[in-house]
Amino acid sequence: MPITETAGAVERPRFVSGSLLRHVCVMAGTGAIGLIAVFAVDLINLFYISLLGEKETAAAVGFAGVVGFFHASLCIGLTIGIAAVVSRTVGAGRAMDARRIATSSLVLMTAASVVVGSGTAFFLHPALHVLGAEGETARLAQRYLAVTVHTLPLLGLGMACSALLRSIGDARRSMTVTLAAAFVTAVLDPILIFGFGLGLDGAAISAVVSRMVLAGIGLHGVMVKHRMLGRFEAPRLVGDARALASVAGPAVLTNLATPVGAAFVTHAIAQFGPSAVAGAATIDRLSPVAFGLVYALSGAVGPILAQNLGAGQYRRVQEGLRDSLLFMVASVAVAWLVLALGQGVLIRAFSAEGQAAELIALFCTWLAASFFFSGGLFVANASFNNLGHPLLSTFFNWGRATLGTIPFAWWGSHHGAAGVLIGQAVGSSIFGLLAVVVAFRLAAKLAQQEPSMKAPAPVLDAPVAPTSAHGDAAALATPQPVAVTGPAASAGAP
Repeated sequence: MPITETAGAVERPRFVSGSLLRHVCVMAGTGAIGLIAVFAVDLINLFYISLLGEKETAAAVGFAGVVGFFHASLCIGLTIGIAAVVSRTVGAGRAMDARRIATSSLVLMTAASVVVGSGTAFFLHPALHVLGAEGETARLAQRYLAVTVHTLPLLGLGMACSALLRSIGDARRSMTVTLAAAFVTAVLDPILIFGFGLGLDGAAISAVVSRMVLAGIGLHGVMVKHRMLGRFEAPRLVGDARALASVAGPAVLTNLATPVGAAFVTHAIAQFGPSAVAGAATIDRLSPVAFGLVYALSGAVGPILAQNLGAGQYRRVQEGLRDSLLFMVASVAVAWLVLALGQGVLIRAFSAEGQAAELIALFCTWLAASFFFSGGLFVANASFNNLGHPLLSTFFNWGRATLGTIPFAWWGSHHGAAGVLIGQAVGSSIFGLLAVVVAFRLAAKLAQQEPSMKAPAPVLDAPVAPTSAHGDAAALATPQPVAVTGPAASAGAP
């Protein structure tokens, strides 16, 4: 839904009416297509590099990916803040504020990604050394990153624009942004790597072009199609940054929790030999593809809950959380069934033998069920981030990555490589279940406030967003008139 005034009025936010389950299905479905495309392209990229037959080159891509994951975590955290704050503002019917915050968010994303991206270039050698890259592998990884790190602002802008499009309910265009970039990578990789014989340099060039496409399509959707950007107001930038950081800061910390837990699991499995490591690596690549719908829920649920919070429809917030969990359960059940039935094909496709085959079979048969709880954690985290309690998201993610992973994986390691994965699944499930319980209690408490028109605004851990000069942050969490007419509406035009 565009943030535009038609006939002097702001159009009603898309998610505050209609079937919530349908909104969840559309947002998650389109988001999953983009996510799966990104994960699939990463696999294709590594596959093409591996065809060169140079172990050092393939390893270099792996080390570069670790640095790239840190950059992506920063951008993802910022986009969570952008989607949450802008969605609430749209839900409250404040078109002028939504435009201003959208503009500020792109400025802040660009500034942060320039500092982090180009700043990384000065520390590539020591960073790769700490990660364990040596000799020719380190040299190749550094050469690859020397090209890609400076284009982090393009990646950040593209992701921010995709988040802005999700915040107003344009799931299809948001999906197109990531899907087009993934398609470009899939096409250019073989052409540049093999056709022109550029090898790793070709992969780097392909990544740069892909990010240019990502940013270009995203900006076109935000600026031309929906006219979401307003005039940049420097005096308001600090206030907008504070509102965005209240969600984005904890979200960045939340995203960084995942590699911490994964690193310990990898360390625990490594003692059982390369076959066990290969099996775990295969599972890591299967998971985001098989459970793409579940992963997409994190970004899909947020704008739906946030718009209804901004519109003061607290009961719909509770219903949206419930419908999101129902969708997650159905998605996991289907994916689990497909994995269980197709495990033989997967094992042969990845040429897995010994422990690798045993771990893949264990995951497909039993451990995939742990995604019922991991998916619950994704939904709960989305609700925490968008209902004003982002610190809870940080707590549960770090809890799962530490208390929910390290002691359980350590205990499991006494029973073999399979025990490590079983322990990780058990610990993760405990924290997922706890997060869902807390999320429902918060939503129920919020829903109780709706019957009374004089009920106070919900207490948030973080401010919603700075409003116009005559408003305050809490106003965005209370029911507001949707239509804006007269001079105020005209002033909101970009």
